[in-house]
Amino acid sequence: MTSETAHSAPLPEAATRLLARARGEWQQRQSDAAERSIQQVLALAPGNADALRMLGVMAQHRGDQARAADCFRRVLPVWPDDSDLHVGLGIALHELGEIGEAMSHLRRACELAPASASAWFNRGEACWRQAYTDEAIAALQRALELAPAHLPARLSLAKAQASLGQVDDAVAGFREVLRLDPGNAEGWFGLSNLNTVRFDAADVANLRQAWARGGQPPRHRELLGFTLAKALEDQGDYAQAFELFRQANASRRQRVHWNAAGERQRVEAIRRIFAHDMPPPLDPALGHEAILIVSVPRSGSTLVEQILASHPEVEGANEIKDLSQVIDAETRRRHSAFPLWTPHASAADWQRLGKEYLARTAPWRKTKPRFTDKSLVTWYLVGAALAMLPAARVVVVRRDPLETCLACFRQLFTEQSGFTCDLDEMADYCIDFLRLTRFWLERYPGQVLDLEYETLVAEPEPTIRRLLDFCGLSFDPACLAFHKTSRAVLSAPSAAQVRQPMRRDTARSARYGDKLDRLRQRLRDAGVAVD
Repeated sequence: MTSETAHSAPLPEAATRLLARARGEWQQRQSDAAERSIQQVLALAPGNADALRMLGVMAQHRGDQARAADCFRRVLPVWPDDSDLHVGLGIALHELGEIGEAMSHLRRACELAPASASAWFNRGEACWRQAYTDEAIAALQRALELAPAHLPARLSLAKAQASLGQVDDAVAGFREVLRLDPGNAEGWFGLSNLNTVRFDAADVANLRQAWARGGQPPRHRELLGFTLAKALEDQGDYAQAFELFRQANASRRQRVHWNAAGERQRVEAIRRIFAHDMPPPLDPALGHEAILIVSVPRSGSTLVEQILASHPEVEGANEIKDLSQVIDAETRRRHSAFPLWTPHASAADWQRLGKEYLARTAPWRKTKPRFTDKSLVTWYLVGAALAMLPAARVVVVRRDPLETCLACFRQLFTEQSGFTCDLDEMADYCIDFLRLTRFWLERYPGQVLDLEYETLVAEPEPTIRRLLDFCGLSFDPACLAFHKTSRAVLSAPSAAQVRQPMRRDTARSARYGDKLDRLRQRLRDAGVAVD
């Protein structure tokens, strides 16, 4: 595709016929044929705005957001007041991480078409993902005023309400979705993912009916499988629950990419390379604003972030991606895989990367001087993070490995968490995490803190005081009453839980008995203590 300026000039007759054919093929869901026809239109009429716009829609449907954004940007000058075009561009830019520009286009779409439920829905969805939760709720409520049967908006509104701790409203929202569509997989899973709803026998019967229906896309069937499994747990049927978790995870594993051997090699390379000294920092005080929280999922990291974000000097940023994006960009610039390029980075290089990270995360310091970064991939990057940000603090949150592996196996994550689909691979991931984080603790004892979830739960006040002291924060009673702190929590399984006082009854492995024997043995063989 050329980069000629888009225009709306009349098409040659042959191109007009091809454009009409492409529209027909697209309506019939013949996407490959439609794209071939559109490429022929552009060969005859380079820069035709109608064809470029359609190509952008096709690219977005296929998940190629970069190409979609390019097409939409080129045709926007032709139709600057087209709300749908601003929505498409906003979605593409949001997925590409260009958040500020994305939000500008999504807000503009609502100004141009204030009666468009689609515009308000997409604005609300993007706001929710960026923790602009009040704006998200207002936008999604407006979408539902315009289109009460808009189930995606109702689902997103319930998720946004859950993130703010409005659990009763979230439950009511998910239940309303199920009233309108009794087999809605997203609605059932939304209820389950609150981790505070107890399913009754009627729910189990309805879930069994939805599960037995068949014909759903794999993702929806997995949502139903995980939800039915948790409903069976509520009824005390752990044997059948485990089998459903196994089936749903096996389905996921066919679709997600995970290479346990490759991950182990990466961990070993990181340990080997960061065993050598990095160049002394040019500014030892750089990065004091940042508190990095690293953990395996379902280990208590959201609880630790909620405690820290209850402090008047700390903003909780949730699972932001800025650190890995800065490292990935440097990796591409150097044409060398991480961590192989790190021995060649100078003190000035590390400072440049640290300042880039701080610039990207500046929005989290608008009202408070410190912030937490809870990305779940940061445990790989601790050495790089401390070279970039020598004054940052890193909190390693770990939980009993058997409970951690089971909790992850019971949770349906995004496609990026492929290690959770199989208990053997989950064990490998947990073992790698423990080995590498022990290395970080030994390598950087003054900058990395080991915080055990079970100790936090058993001895909250002394553990919280130790955490705050490590972070250079004065003690504040609000950190003990963390469940009263009002903020958006985007980790859905934890959003409702952190609104409750500390619980000590979260262990589940005993209920599964011998079904976890293989996992227990694998962890023991790796030298990981298992009760």
